Amino acid sequence: MSAEEGKKAPDFTAPTDSGGKLKLSELRGKPVVLYFYPKDDTSGCTAEACSFRDNAAAFKKLKAQVVGVSKDSVASHDKFKKKYDLNFPLVSDSDGKICEKYGTWVEKSLYGRKYMGIERATFLIDKEGVVRQVWHKVKVPGHAEEVVNSVRKLNG
Repeated sequence: MSAEEGKKAPDFTAPTDSGGKLKLSELRGKPVVLYFYPKDDTSGCTAEACSFRDNAAAFKKLKAQVVGVSKDSVASHDKFKKKYDLNFPLVSDSDGKICEKYGTWVEKSLYGRKYMGIERATFLIDKEGVVRQVWHKVKVPGHAEEVVNSVRKLNG
């Protein structure tokens, strides 16, 4: 299964950093930037998270909520968030059910070895809960700025 442009974003409820819980449908009424990343505190994932953090003022001005998702534990998210002063919730998808709903749990290859992992992907969800844009196999440099521009267009 996969979340597709023009379709309702699959709802979920999951634990977040700081012992919280996030239910996607409760964020209706504002755009949501839902991004999936492989692992806390690794170089690419840290660069991506910090880029979303550094664009927080632009997202706030557009009334958009950024949410990060990985299979890391809540404790790992707490450390990652504190270390880099991240200003948005990190969802723990420890059982991989959210990744499956969004089609981000994929076969990857590293030095010829195949394994399953999270594809770096971002979903822009409008205030009615419909997926408006999807980025697969995200390249980190410039991505957060590109997402800000898409939210700006979405808001008209």
